[in-house]
Amino acid sequence: MKITIICPHFAPDTAPTGEVITQIVRELEQLGHQIHVITSLPWYRNHTVEPEWTGRLISSEKTKWGKITRIHPFASKNRTNLLARAIAFSAFSCAASLVAVFSRRSQVVLAMSPPLTLALTGWVAAKRHKAPLVLNIQDVHPDAAVETGTLTDDRVIRLLKRIEVMSYAKADAVTVLSDDLRNRLTTRTDTESKLRVIPNFVDTERIRPGDRNNAYRRELGLTDETIVMYAGNVGFSQPLEIILEAARFMTDREDIVFVINGNGSRRTHFEQEAEDLPNVTFMDYQPRERLNEVLAAGDIHVIPLQKGLSSISVPSKLYSILAAGRPVLASVDPNTEIDLVVTRSGAGRSTPSGNTQEFIAALAALIDDPHGRAAAGLEARRFAEEWLSPAAVAESYNELFLELQR
Repeated sequence: MKITIICPHFAPDTAPTGEVITQIVRELEQLGHQIHVITSLPWYRNHTVEPEWTGRLISSEKTKWGKITRIHPFASKNRTNLLARAIAFSAFSCAASLVAVFSRRSQVVLAMSPPLTLALTGWVAAKRHKAPLVLNIQDVHPDAAVETGTLTDDRVIRLLKRIEVMSYAKADAVTVLSDDLRNRLTTRTDTESKLRVIPNFVDTERIRPGDRNNAYRRELGLTDETIVMYAGNVGFSQPLEIILEAARFMTDREDIVFVINGNGSRRTHFEQEAEDLPNVTFMDYQPRERLNEVLAAGDIHVIPLQKGLSSISVPSKLYSILAAGRPVLASVDPNTEIDLVVTRSGAGRSTPSGNTQEFIAALAALIDDPHGRAAAGLEARRFAEEWLSPAAVAESYNELFLELQR
């Protein structure tokens, strides 16, 4: 089958959604499909096009499974300027539409959102190719922006909600990551049967449990200290204030270090907030090939989400942590996907989003229970191996594509 995939990131870009779609393509290749990926030039790490990719608006390369067309993302270095980001997303989506229109015909189109504008790009491509459209929802927008307070203009919100509903109406199928997301979108789709739950996955062959005493830990200047780590985007969805509060509470514990590994629109803010905290260290995004090292170095991995976001988003970092065999402490809404995965799998603990007191108590209990942490790590790895394999997820997409062809 010939497939067009339209996505904001693809390897070697380092965005988590890029990791997801890259592995899906590799698995679909094994099933014999020919694929045209339309994506951006790599830019996620520093919010600007990587040096080796500069000087071009578009790049095209052939692969053994098809073709990759990369388009300039038009990204603004000012990550907090919503207008600039909206213009960039729109410009990229328009350019992607043109590429899709003038590409060879496909039998199915898969488009990822966010950005929400790529849903419309997928619809244009599907119309051009006379093919069914599968819309893959990684985060529900504009809900996520509204919940974090980054979007407050009622007129803009109403416009985006109209685009969202129209996108679902134009799609032949809408895939979401969890039952939470499916339930949230039930009233927004014209046909509930369009909604399919297909979770993200983790490459359990590439991401494996490793030695905690590795090169990354040595770069931090640490040896046997307990590392409490947050690794991921540092933006409005991630209330890292709760981590800094925990660090402030534990400043007398020289055996505990908090590491925030990542970049994003709020990193400067959190660095300023942590200036008086000697037990907090910030690190930049690491190359993809160092992901195992970073995950292995952390003794406890933290996943905080703003209140109300856990039913909208399932961070792919959760699956990577599980595959690395490390315990998780989540600060999320109760009875949502992250909460249920962490607690039911035995991979760690979960506390209500925004409840600093419970978070600190749970963290202290994990820190003081190394045997419990080891057991949680083993359960995390077991869960990843049994439920989150790339082949199983790709087969779910393959079955959906075949169903839409009938």
